[in-house]
Amino acid sequence: MTPAPSPIRRFTGWHMTAILAAFFAVVIAVNMLMATVAVRSFGGTVVENSYVASQKFNGWLAEARAQKRLGWRDAVTLDTARHVGLALTDARGAPVAGGKVTAVAQHPLGRTPDLSLVFRETAPGVYASDRAVPEGRWQIRFDLRLTGREEHLLREVD
Repeated sequence: MTPAPSPIRRFTGWHMTAILAAFFAVVIAVNMLMATVAVRSFGGTVVENSYVASQKFNGWLAEARAQKRLGWRDAVTLDTARHVGLALTDARGAPVAGGKVTAVAQHPLGRTPDLSLVFRETAPGVYASDRAVPEGRWQIRFDLRLTGREEHLLREVD
Protein backbone atom coordinates (compact mmCIF):
# COMPACT_ATOMS: atom_id res chain seq x y z
CA MET A 1 0.00 0.00 0.00
CA THR A 2 1.35 3.43 -0.92
CA PRO A 3 1.28 6.20 1.57
CA ALA A 4 -1.20 8.97 1.00
CA PRO A 5 0.38 11.92 -0.80
CA SER A 6 1.01 14.93 1.40
CA PRO A 7 -1.19 17.85 0.56
CA ILE A 8 0.62 20.35 -1.67
CA ARG A 9 0.30 23.92 -0.54
CA ARG A 10 -0.55 26.17 -3.38
CA PHE A 11 1.41 29.36 -4.05
CA THR A 12 -1.18 32.10 -4.05
CA GLY A 13 -1.24 35.83 -4.64
CA TRP A 14 -1.11 36.38 -0.88
CA HIS A 15 2.24 34.57 -0.74
CA MET A 16 3.64 36.78 -3.51
CA THR A 17 2.30 39.88 -1.77
CA ALA A 18 4.03 38.87 1.47
CA ILE A 19 7.33 38.25 -0.33
CA LEU A 20 7.19 41.65 -2.10
CA ALA A 21 6.24 43.46 1.11
CA ALA A 22 9.13 41.80 3.01
CA PHE A 23 11.59 42.62 0.20
CA PHE A 24 10.65 46.29 0.07
CA ALA A 25 10.62 46.54 3.88
CA VAL A 26 14.24 45.33 3.94
CA VAL A 27 15.26 47.73 1.13
CA ILE A 28 13.62 50.70 2.86
CA ALA A 29 15.16 49.78 6.24
CA VAL A 30 18.66 49.54 4.73
CA ASN A 31 18.23 52.85 2.89
CA MET A 32 17.10 54.58 6.09
CA LEU A 33 20.07 53.14 7.99
CA MET A 34 22.56 54.25 5.33
CA ALA A 35 21.04 57.75 5.11
CA THR A 36 21.21 58.11 8.90
CA VAL A 37 24.85 57.01 9.02
CA ALA A 38 25.74 59.37 6.15
CA VAL A 39 24.09 62.38 7.75
CA ARG A 40 25.62 61.74 11.16
CA SER A 41 29.16 61.13 9.84
CA PHE A 42 29.60 64.21 7.61
CA GLY A 43 29.92 67.28 9.73
CA GLY A 44 30.85 70.04 7.32
CA THR A 45 30.84 71.70 3.96
CA VAL A 46 33.40 71.04 1.26
CA VAL A 47 32.97 74.46 -0.38
CA GLU A 48 30.64 77.30 0.51
CA ASN A 49 29.55 77.95 -3.06
CA SER A 50 30.19 75.30 -5.70
CA TYR A 51 29.63 77.71 -8.60
CA VAL A 52 32.31 80.11 -7.35
CA ALA A 53 34.65 77.17 -6.71
CA SER A 54 34.13 75.94 -10.28
CA GLN A 55 35.12 79.37 -11.62
CA LYS A 56 38.42 79.20 -9.69
CA PHE A 57 39.23 75.62 -10.73
CA ASN A 58 41.47 76.47 -13.72
CA GLY A 59 43.47 78.87 -11.54
CA TRP A 60 43.95 76.13 -8.97
CA LEU A 61 45.21 73.79 -11.71
CA ALA A 62 47.73 76.42 -12.86
CA GLU A 63 48.96 76.84 -9.28
CA ALA A 64 49.32 73.07 -8.93
CA ARG A 65 51.40 72.87 -12.14
CA ALA A 66 53.66 75.69 -10.92
CA GLN A 67 54.02 73.94 -7.57
CA LYS A 68 54.95 70.68 -9.28
CA ARG A 69 57.67 72.45 -11.29
CA LEU A 70 59.33 73.49 -8.01
CA GLY A 71 60.05 69.81 -7.40
CA TRP A 72 59.89 70.04 -3.63
CA ARG A 73 59.57 66.72 -1.81
CA ASP A 74 58.12 66.34 1.67
CA ALA A 75 57.88 63.77 4.46
CA VAL A 76 55.34 64.30 7.23
CA THR A 77 55.73 62.51 10.55
CA LEU A 78 54.29 62.41 14.07
CA ASP A 79 56.61 62.09 17.04
CA THR A 80 55.68 60.28 20.26
CA ALA A 81 54.21 63.48 21.73
CA ARG A 82 52.09 63.82 18.54
CA HIS A 83 53.86 66.95 17.27
CA VAL A 84 53.80 67.13 13.47
CA GLY A 85 57.16 67.07 11.70
CA LEU A 86 57.90 68.09 8.12
CA ALA A 87 61.11 67.34 6.23
CA LEU A 88 61.37 69.32 3.02
CA THR A 89 63.87 68.95 0.14
CA ASP A 90 64.14 70.52 -3.30
CA ALA A 91 64.39 68.76 -6.67
CA ARG A 92 68.15 68.08 -6.16
CA GLY A 93 67.59 66.61 -2.69
CA ALA A 94 68.99 69.63 -0.82
CA PRO A 95 67.10 70.73 2.29
CA VAL A 96 64.69 73.62 1.83
CA ALA A 97 65.83 75.75 4.74
CA GLY A 98 64.76 79.14 6.02
CA GLY A 99 61.13 78.80 5.00
CA LYS A 100 58.03 79.85 6.84
CA VAL A 101 55.66 76.95 7.47
CA THR A 102 52.15 77.20 8.85
CA ALA A 103 49.38 74.63 8.79
CA VAL A 104 45.82 73.88 9.77
CA ALA A 105 44.97 70.45 11.15
CA GLN A 106 41.42 69.41 10.30
CA HIS A 107 39.51 66.37 11.45
CA PRO A 108 38.34 64.60 8.26
CA LEU A 109 34.73 64.52 9.42
CA GLY A 110 34.70 67.97 10.99
CA ARG A 111 33.84 66.66 14.43
CA THR A 112 36.45 68.73 16.26
CA PRO A 113 37.57 72.31 15.73
CA ASP A 114 40.47 73.02 13.37
CA LEU A 115 43.91 73.49 14.95
CA SER A 116 46.28 76.17 13.71
CA LEU A 117 49.89 75.02 13.73
CA VAL A 118 53.04 77.12 13.46
CA PHE A 119 56.30 75.36 12.62
CA ARG A 120 59.85 76.16 13.64
CA GLU A 121 62.92 74.93 11.84
CA THR A 122 64.81 72.43 14.04
CA ALA A 123 67.44 71.53 11.41
CA PRO A 124 67.99 72.62 7.80
CA GLY A 125 64.81 71.63 5.98
CA VAL A 126 63.23 69.99 9.04
CA TYR A 127 60.29 71.72 10.69
CA ALA A 128 58.35 70.85 13.88
CA SER A 129 54.92 72.05 14.98
CA ASP A 130 54.45 74.23 18.03
CA ARG A 131 51.64 72.06 19.40
CA ALA A 132 50.51 68.46 19.33
CA VAL A 133 47.46 67.11 17.52
CA PRO A 134 45.02 64.94 19.48
CA GLU A 135 44.67 61.21 18.88
CA GLY A 136 42.99 60.19 15.68
CA ARG A 137 43.26 60.89 12.00
CA TRP A 138 43.95 64.44 10.84
CA GLN A 139 44.29 66.21 7.51
CA ILE A 140 47.10 68.75 7.64
CA ARG A 141 46.94 71.66 5.16
CA PHE A 142 50.45 73.13 4.94
CA ASP A 143 51.40 76.55 3.59
CA LEU A 144 55.13 76.77 2.79
CA ARG A 145 56.79 80.05 1.83
CA LEU A 146 60.43 80.63 0.90
CA THR A 147 61.92 83.59 -1.00
CA GLY A 148 58.84 84.27 -3.06
CA ARG A 149 58.10 80.63 -3.77
CA GLU A 150 55.03 79.06 -2.29
CA GLU A 151 53.69 75.53 -1.97
CA HIS A 152 50.52 74.11 -0.46
CA LEU A 153 50.30 70.53 0.75
CA LEU A 154 47.49 68.36 2.03
CA ARG A 155 48.67 65.33 3.97
CA GLU A 156 47.03 62.89 6.40
CA VAL A 157 48.45 61.70 9.70
CA ASP A 158 47.13 59.08 12.13
